[in-house]
Amino acid sequence: MSNLPHLLRLRAAAFLRLSRCAASENCVSLSFDANFLHFSSSAALPSSTALQNKTSSRCYTRCARTEPVRIGCASGFWGDTATSVPQLIHSGKLDFLVFDYLSEITMSLLTAAKAKIPNLGYAPDFVQVALAPFINDIHRKGIRVVSNAGGVNPLACAAAIQEVIRKAGLDLKVAVVTGDDLMPHRSSLSDVKLDDGSRRPLPTTLHSMNAYLGAVPIQRCLDLGADVVVTGRCVDSAVALGPLMHAFQWERDDYDLLAAGR
Repeated sequence: MSNLPHLLRLRAAAFLRLSRCAASENCVSLSFDANFLHFSSSAALPSSTALQNKTSSRCYTRCARTEPVRIGCASGFWGDTATSVPQLIHSGKLDFLVFDYLSEITMSLLTAAKAKIPNLGYAPDFVQVALAPFINDIHRKGIRVVSNAGGVNPLACAAAIQEVIRKAGLDLKVAVVTGDDLMPHRSSLSDVKLDDGSRRPLPTTLHSMNAYLGAVPIQRCLDLGADVVVTGRCVDSAVALGPLMHAFQWERDDYDLLAAGR
């Protein structure tokens, strides 16, 4: 387990990799580099002009604001009521609509689903029940969506969302935050340190390992103009804190503000 602190350590200088999904130029993937030593990009960052939504006058830039930011949370767990979505969209006067789907048991269920069908592993309710029936209203009201519904397959979740957007005839940017999946590093992690200081080998039947990502990559996706941000495993507060960091230009060392946003 000696490599785990190295895998999870964030360095202030650079910690993100930006790439574009092959499926669509409107899909941006943001992931943590396992080495955390450099910033690399397979595509140039978009200019402020490129961040403008083609079908509206909205332009998402990193501008501080003084007016309140209205965030509505429509889900606290996978299987939560779907009635909150239309209530918040039509009565909440929202800037952001956020969803939290994940728990440890949910991650295990999604891992099992992906093992059976490789293009699953995310919360399908988010795509078909929460977004699809209301995507036109979300777009018309200028609401931006953040969710960890990606589970253990956020790229597949993003592809499903893009299909919903395509069928609706809209032009919305979908961003994906990846990097929480540690299974590619399984061979370098031999044991786990327990609370009492002892060490125990990792289970031979280990099916998934995920780090808890924070709000910064979500903030970055919003800074780049994403209309919908999908993540894998992240801390519960990140889906709301990321939008606040974006809207108010909070930095990672604004500890009092970050604490208030949690």
